[in-house]
Amino acid sequence: MTPGPRRGSSTTRWYPESVATFAIRFFGDPVLKQRAREVAELNGELARLVGTMYETMEDAQGVGLAAPQVGVQKRLFTYDVGDGPEVIVNPEIVEASGEWVYDEGCLSVPGFHFEIVRPKLVTMRGLDLDGNEVVVEGDELLGRLIQHEIDHLDGVLLIDRLDPDARKAAMRDLRRTDFQALAAEDGGGRRL
Repeated sequence: MTPGPRRGSSTTRWYPESVATFAIRFFGDPVLKQRAREVAELNGELARLVGTMYETMEDAQGVGLAAPQVGVQKRLFTYDVGDGPEVIVNPEIVEASGEWVYDEGCLSVPGFHFEIVRPKLVTMRGLDLDGNEVVVEGDELLGRLIQHEIDHLDGVLLIDRLDPDARKAAMRDLRRTDFQALAAEDGGGRRL
């Protein structure tokens, strides 16, 4: 196969169409409960990481993928809500408003969906791979994706957003689940 373009946040980058992908980390992996470190240097190594994260996200039918979900403790995430893959480095939410309840799923908790209440509209600030400041305003799906992926960067899983009774029931079910087998058979559509 010939290389094809991959759209980045601000410039077109060339990546091979097929690269090795990362294994997604599942519920119970300690890396998912740790706060990721700020990215200090934007370089070719980071661009390669992002390229592989794009491929991993696509292969897993995800709309978003945070670096800790592939075992990398860096504050960045990739996403694609239909306009091509994007990346945000060192993201932070600078404004949030409204409220929206949605049945949310997660690549690190395959086969499960939970009703999560989040702000409906958020504004996020971060960097692209060239070090340019990027400001993204998102509502509904994009707003939820931003919040979900930043939660991953902070060591927060969607089950941590449940009320105490729902969380207790979810934890009981999650502890009995073989996520490797479930991920292999899960065809539940695109997940955050």
